[in-house]
Amino acid sequence: MSSDKSKNGSGASNEESTVRLKNPNIKLMDHDILYHIALGTQSHDLVQMFGDVKFVCMGGAPKRMQSFAKYIYSELQDILPPGTVLQDLQEHSHRYSFYKVGPILSISHGIGVPSLQILMHELIKLMYYAKVKDPVFFRIGTSGGIGIEPGTVVISEGAVDEMINPYYEQVVVGRKVQRPAKLDQELAHEMASLHQSDDEFDLVLGKTMCAMDFYEGQGRLDGAFCEHTQADKMEYLKKLHEAGVRNIEMEATCFSAFTHMAGIKAAILCVTFLDRLLGDQVRPSKDVLSQWELRPQQIVARYIRRHLSKS
Repeated sequence: MSSDKSKNGSGASNEESTVRLKNPNIKLMDHDILYHIALGTQSHDLVQMFGDVKFVCMGGAPKRMQSFAKYIYSELQDILPPGTVLQDLQEHSHRYSFYKVGPILSISHGIGVPSLQILMHELIKLMYYAKVKDPVFFRIGTSGGIGIEPGTVVISEGAVDEMINPYYEQVVVGRKVQRPAKLDQELAHEMASLHQSDDEFDLVLGKTMCAMDFYEGQGRLDGAFCEHTQADKMEYLKKLHEAGVRNIEMEATCFSAFTHMAGIKAAILCVTFLDRLLGDQVRPSKDVLSQWELRPQQIVARYIRRHLSKS
């Protein structure tokens, strides 16, 4: 079925969107239901609802992305389109928090690759159906640092898995598929340039290791199970550091691979809550951690302000 038979375009080739869908089956579908965000090409006018989107900001915790939506609304009110309000779209998604502030989406993706990956499929299709041009995706998160001061913001230059492979691997119909976990280098360095001399935190560029687990997968010694030693852990973390890895989280390879495949410019900015070379447990108070969570948000807000001011 050709794309002009659906009001939002359900074909695999949409001349009005820069987002790439690499799925020939899409063109055979009369309509598409984006189940986990409760939207669809027949039930909603996706172009009218989301066609103005320029920035998609994602983070793990629902409350964090609610706070980010409120923060970005207050910070950018002077340059947002007239009449912009903070829209709570959670009625469309009981699994993810979902907010729209003019051309900015703020969405939670849950913890880990499986939760993120489901959302990435549907958000990429949403961008395509809404005929969005040149969106920029951000993952704004928290992480464990390696050899850097807690509270430091790490901007990822690329993602690697637990074996320091620069790709995302998953099993598809019984076969292992590897997809490059690439991020836009120009965007990463532009984000780094927005760090200001009076910021009360450090900012570094480095690789990000994506683990499939918070405990054993990150070499921790404090999980319910542990069959490695302190020496094993330190050897592994030092190997990561020598390879240029500066932080560990649980979504980077998937986020990088999916945005790269879709032709979407993307960046990952994570604040570190601890230095893993010095311990395994997150010890700062909740108030301190909440303050630290704002740091990558500030950098993203500066980027959005810069580019909205140009448009």
